[in-house]
Amino acid sequence: NRIVAITGNNGAGKSTFSRCFCGLEKQCGTIIWNGKTYRPKERLKACYMVMQEVNHQLFTETIQDEVMISMKEENEKEADKFLDMLDLIKVKDRHPMSLSGGQKQRVAIARAISIQPKLLICDEATGALDVSIQNQIAKLLVKLVEEKQISCLFIGHDLALVRSVSQRIAVMYLGRIVEILESETLAAKAVHPYTKMLLGSVFDVYCDQNEKIAAAKGEPPSPLEVQKGCAFAGRCNWCREKCKEELPLLQEIEPGHKVA
Repeated sequence: NRIVAITGNNGAGKSTFSRCFCGLEKQCGTIIWNGKTYRPKERLKACYMVMQEVNHQLFTETIQDEVMISMKEENEKEADKFLDMLDLIKVKDRHPMSLSGGQKQRVAIARAISIQPKLLICDEATGALDVSIQNQIAKLLVKLVEEKQISCLFIGHDLALVRSVSQRIAVMYLGRIVEILESETLAAKAVHPYTKMLLGSVFDVYCDQNEKIAAAKGEPPSPLEVQKGCAFAGRCNWCREKCKEELPLLQEIEPGHKVA
C-alpha cells in the first residue's frame, strides 16, 4: 500500500504508460506487476483509473444512489459510511450535476475505491482543481490508500504535490524513466540533469521579485523521432559525444535510487 508518483513534461508518456498498464492501450513491451505478467483483461479487473476530466454525465437521482451503484450495495448505512469517509455525507441527497469540481472528483474516487482495486491510477486527478481542493483530495488519497490497503500510481506535474502525496517518484522524459528516488530526498539527492531542471523551474512563494528568471534550455525533441542516444542530450550541459550514440540505462547509485 504505497503511492508512487510519475512526473515529467507534457508528452513524456505518463498517461500512455498508465493506459497501457490498465489495458486501455495496446503496449509494445511486457508489463510485469508483482512478478507476474498480466494480460490486459486481468489488468482491467485489478486496476481502476481516475482521469483528470471527470465524467459529468451522471444520471442517478442522488450522490448516494451513485455510490450505492458503484459499491453494488443496497444497504444505505454502508453507503453512508463510505460517503462520510469521502466527506460527501452532507451532499448525499443532491443531484450529481449540482456538485462542485472537487465534489465530483471525490465521487470519481468513490467509484474507483468501491470496486476495491489492487491498484488505483490517478492521472492528473487534481490538475483541474484549485489549490485548496487539491490539498483535500491529496489527503483523501493518502487516507484511502492506508485504510483500504491498496497501491496507487499518482501522475502529476506539480512537484510539491506529488512529493507530499507519494513515497517514491519516477521522473519521465520522452517515454523513458530517467530517475527513481524516494520522495523525501527529491530536492537533496536528485542527480539527473532533467530532474534538476524540473526542480529549478519551481517558483517559491517568497522568491526575490527582482531575481531574473532563467528559462529551461532548449525544447524536447519530437516523440515521433526515435533518438539514437540520450533523448536529453540536446538540452544537457553535461552532454558528450557518447551521450549522442549510446542510450543511458537506469543504474542504482544507492539503495532505492536509480538514474540513467
